[in-house]
Amino acid sequence: MDPAQIPIRATTQEHLPIEDIKDDLVILKDGSCALVLSVSSVNFDLLSEKEQEAIIYAYGALLNSLTFPIQILVRSQKKDISSYLEVLKKQEQNKMGSPLLAGLINSYRKFVAEMVKKNNVLDKKFYVVIPFSSLELGITKSLTSVIAIRKIESLPYDKEYILAKAKASLIPKRDHLIKLFSRIGLLAKQLTTQELIRLYYNIYNTETFIHYIKKDIKKNEP
Repeated sequence: MDPAQIPIRATTQEHLPIEDIKDDLVILKDGSCALVLSVSSVNFDLLSEKEQEAIIYAYGALLNSLTFPIQILVRSQKKDISSYLEVLKKQEQNKMGSPLLAGLINSYRKFVAEMVKKNNVLDKKFYVVIPFSSLELGITKSLTSVIAIRKIESLPYDKEYILAKAKASLIPKRDHLIKLFSRIGLLAKQLTTQELIRLYYNIYNTETFIHYIKKDIKKNEP
């Protein structure tokens, strides 16, 4: 099942800080929000010395130009080549009339599978998160009130109001970062609602998160 089709609200989500994902933004339970950019990468080692220096200076200028906080997230996952190996297998079967070609494809398929298995090839993805603090909503509640809000898990303001304030703050920051990344040859793109759902589903759909699922089951057992 496509994780993007799974309803946002679920029993296990009570353990997460996420209230909702809407209008390409992540809304947290305390009223804060986040905008996530996916950023392309560059093979730094393959660049010439001058190109490396240019990127370093451009990256330094990017950091020095920031007047707001950002979070940099690097996700490393084991490379899934199952679909590629399946394509090779089909090509091998289609070449059965030519034993030589079929044998070469078979050898190559085994080589790729063994190489990935031994070297544990990782797929790295890069993200930049621009946060929007709930303090920017003008919250002046006492600490006791904030704790009470979190206990009943209700947003401090109407969701549409929070989104409007967050967009007004985050969109200019997003555009500024996209321009700066383009100067160092990197493509930055805001994740859509569907892409955010898939990202957080993949992040939390791990063995550590299964612990909370088991906890829910035990709690609800008669």
